[in-house]
Amino acid sequence: MSFTSLLPRSQSSALFPLAVSSPSPASSPHAQSSLPLVSSFKAQRLLSSCRSSLPWRSHGVRFSSLVCKAAAAEPPARALRRILESPGVFLGPACFDALSAKLVEKAGFQYCFTSGFSISSARLGLPDVGLISYGEMLDQGRNITQAVSIPVIGDGDNGYGNQMNVKRTVKGYIQAGFAGILLEDQVSPKACGHTRGRKVVSREEAVMRIKAALDAREESGSDIVIIARTDSRQAISFEEALWRSRAFADAGVDALFIDALASIEEMKAFCEITPLLPKVANMLEGGGKTPILSPIELEEIGFKLVAYPLSLIGVSIRAMEDALVAIKGGRIPPPGQLPTFDEIKDIVGFNDYYKEEERYSVSSAQTSSQRSYFSARSTSGEGTEQSAEKPYQPDVEVLAPYPSNSSRSSDPRGRLSGIWSRTLRIKITGRDGLEKLDIRIPAGFLDGISSVIPGLGGRNIIEMLEDASVDVNDGTERGKVLLDFNDTMGDRIQVFLE
Repeated sequence: MSFTSLLPRSQSSALFPLAVSSPSPASSPHAQSSLPLVSSFKAQRLLSSCRSSLPWRSHGVRFSSLVCKAAAAEPPARALRRILESPGVFLGPACFDALSAKLVEKAGFQYCFTSGFSISSARLGLPDVGLISYGEMLDQGRNITQAVSIPVIGDGDNGYGNQMNVKRTVKGYIQAGFAGILLEDQVSPKACGHTRGRKVVSREEAVMRIKAALDAREESGSDIVIIARTDSRQAISFEEALWRSRAFADAGVDALFIDALASIEEMKAFCEITPLLPKVANMLEGGGKTPILSPIELEEIGFKLVAYPLSLIGVSIRAMEDALVAIKGGRIPPPGQLPTFDEIKDIVGFNDYYKEEERYSVSSAQTSSQRSYFSARSTSGEGTEQSAEKPYQPDVEVLAPYPSNSSRSSDPRGRLSGIWSRTLRIKITGRDGLEKLDIRIPAGFLDGISSVIPGLGGRNIIEMLEDASVDVNDGTERGKVLLDFNDTMGDRIQVFLE
């Protein structure tokens, strides 16, 4: 599976206009107009990366970061189209998982490709010869798009089947969050670009694949960028590759890509056809068939996007090999090759996680079962607020002593004379057997107790107190049992006179 590439529709300038002015050589990387404020956490990360990346200028080649202002708050496909409408040539490293995509974004790149070659290598440990499936590529792609804020162009291979499979692939990539998709005209099973054994489908089927992809986009109401790739340069001839590219352009594709061009002359001839349609160059590192040119040279020829499909997976392989040699020899990789633990944590997102986690932090007191009980039953808003700020304290209303002058006069025998020196114990046990409440209050403070413990509502505790005369001490509970029942929530409520 080859890496993917990206480009905009020729008519997209009318839909998404963007005025871009070239910064002067002396301008500061922060001299651009201020970036808009957005609420999205991912967009804020994108804005941060944009501010830290200098619009690259060398010998007239521009890598504009102005488009970051618009891309931050836009859907991925629209952000990608704005990039393609901007002047200059744009470099796109190919990632293979969420971490490598995050590193691309952190380095200041405005978009990236996914590489089928690299994903097959990293996910399966297998060569890119058609063994990896649509579902595996889609799953990996979804992880990648969710990890970054920059637009991602997905490698769609040959659509994983016929034209109906192509439609399903395009719709799946749209749902996965890709900004663009690259589709090729190889047969199944396909072969990696720049390797032997490539074969392509007929002209008619190749064009119908592109039409099916365009229909899938329209049916989805999406604006995903569709890039048509042909492998016919190596499979048939350069002339055949040019014919297919023109046919793809006539069908309405957004960008063109001929893989494995063999010379600078072929690269120039490719860019001369349908000059208004963006072209993708594939700088396959380490010895591919296409000449490796500088970004300046590629822009002068007419390319808009430049893919680097193997750099990240290649250096990862070599770095892991070197680290394993060091470990086998009883050493660890030197500091120049191994980031510190703090650096690793920052790269993978621990610091961002901690900052966001603070937004949802709660007091440790809020986890106590006693506080949970009173949060559900107490009618006192003030008591609830206080308990959120300090460890739980029973929220018991101070009640006026029950005995009044009239009550005293109606009790000539002094039946309640000893009650006021005694204590009421209120104990509540949850359905799970855990103790929720165990408090003691003076027995004379009775009025309004049901407002504290709703389950006591309707109980004549005064009458119970009048009848209480015998203490009970069974070794577990001491005093007279006045009440013992389960409330509507299933909690056991017990009231003792001690």
